[in-house]
Amino acid sequence: MSKNILEHIAIIMDGNGRWALKRGLPRTAGHKKGAEKVLEIAKAAKEMGIKYMTIYAFSTENWKRSKEEVDTLMNLLREYLSNDFQKLLDEGIRIRFIGERYMLSDDIVQKMEKLENLSASNTTATLQVALSYGSRAEIVSMVKNIALKIKDGDMSIKEIDEKTISDMLYTKDIPDPDILIRTSGEQRLSNFLLWQMAYTEFFFTDTYWPDFTKEELKQIVERYNGRERRYGKN
Repeated sequence: MSKNILEHIAIIMDGNGRWALKRGLPRTAGHKKGAEKVLEIAKAAKEMGIKYMTIYAFSTENWKRSKEEVDTLMNLLREYLSNDFQKLLDEGIRIRFIGERYMLSDDIVQKMEKLENLSASNTTATLQVALSYGSRAEIVSMVKNIALKIKDGDMSIKEIDEKTISDMLYTKDIPDPDILIRTSGEQRLSNFLLWQMAYTEFFFTDTYWPDFTKEELKQIVERYNGRERRYGKN
């Protein structure tokens, strides 16, 4: 039996829209409440000694939503990048973003880069935000980069191994997630960190993301710590 050392939690923050509709509010109200919840849970994870947290904030598939909803989400993102994320900097949390940045507006990318630069020296914990992210696109990009290196003579086929692949993904230098939490009762990966979650423990909760609490996070962590992990052994 191996001892569970929890370093990295990944979260699919689902249920914002349903949380709002249940209360007779517009979906956008749910997204705003959900964004506020990120700060609370990121601080809670840091207090629990968790070094890394990756949240699925906006997928490449989310671009297919209505223009009104996407515009609202982007404006909300602008607000949080400019204001609320400062609270995480004050907590000593490093912020980094993964995803297809070319699909985002230039002003949003500039705000993202500013936060990454300002928090680069923070070592207490890291919040990794998957924004305009899709795991299949990430893997395709990795394959193309390896192919180019082989074509240019910078790498041989024999050099390709699991570490080579991991080092060419957006998540390089960050350990793979120990836990995946998905809220709102859905039980699928939705194109999130497919390579990285080969050995991740999955926890699904019916709680909508805006109602998710640090107490529920603590309970999930305790359940994880009580599991026996064999990594393929009988």
